[in-house]
Amino acid sequence: MSADRVFVTGASGQDGGLLVDRLLADGASIVALVREEDAGAARLADAGVEVVVGDLADLDGLADAVEAASPSLVVSLGGISSVAESWRSPARTGLVSGAAVAALVEGAWRVEERTGTAPRLVQASSSEIFGDASESPQRETTPIAPVSPYGAAKAYAHRMVQLARARGMHASNAILYNHESPARPLSFVTRKITHGVARIAAGLDDHLSLGNLDAHRDWGWAPDFVDAMLRIARADAPGDWVVATGETRTVRDFVGAAFAAAGIDDWQRLVVVDPRFVRPADVARTVGDASRLRTELGWAPTVAFDDIVAAMVRHDAALVAAGETSQP
Repeated sequence: MSADRVFVTGASGQDGGLLVDRLLADGASIVALVREEDAGAARLADAGVEVVVGDLADLDGLADAVEAASPSLVVSLGGISSVAESWRSPARTGLVSGAAVAALVEGAWRVEERTGTAPRLVQASSSEIFGDASESPQRETTPIAPVSPYGAAKAYAHRMVQLARARGMHASNAILYNHESPARPLSFVTRKITHGVARIAAGLDDHLSLGNLDAHRDWGWAPDFVDAMLRIARADAPGDWVVATGETRTVRDFVGAAFAAAGIDDWQRLVVVDPRFVRPADVARTVGDASRLRTELGWAPTVAFDDIVAAMVRHDAALVAAGETSQP
């Protein structure tokens, strides 16, 4: 499958930026939907991306934008990406992370009605759709039982993609587990940890405040996960695919690896558990079984957990040394 023209939401985020770089290298033309105030729009335009101003909350406008772009592939990455933020804005989360995907599907159907060929579609689903899963590791067939507004929104989007597939569209869900890189925003706990550790190592702070240190997560390398989404988009047949490493670590493990990367061994005294950062409901443990993706599409993770954390700490140490306090 040649993705000649790709419509992307969330192009200025971590995954979106990595995806755009890959697609441009492959010679694809890209249409990116961005908010009017999106600081990443200029960078996208400078890279040769066709930028369309829009809002995921404008469902009619979103479907119209897909129809007007007439792409060969739609990649849905946009939405509220933080579980914590979804608790503060549950209604908006349902709209921009759930209903917006239905609007993308509608736009793709319109393209099919006009041209006779529907675009392929890949939706960034999430391990959060499984909630406190009934089985471990989780597979594509694990029952969907979200325990957060974010998970509920993603579950709706997930099902809409399945319905589009049942109607004949090459529509797939990439069920993404936690995946990190230096491009993660500081609002995510992983970047909060690595940036905080860098500041402590530089003598700028004396402690790091966090929530639940005992939550287990399956952490991978974001470029690997973007590679998985491209493989899914180009697969002969559509489907649902778990994208995960199959290894689980605690937040405490992540913290320890970050301090180790900064050369600090006795770190426990530097970490404070703050009840303000504990979510109203949280998934205790997530770990995915990506056997289908490995077997059928030849995918495998390439970067180990400690190396992921170390890369993020090095990035944040450089930012701190340069006097930066936020993601460039």
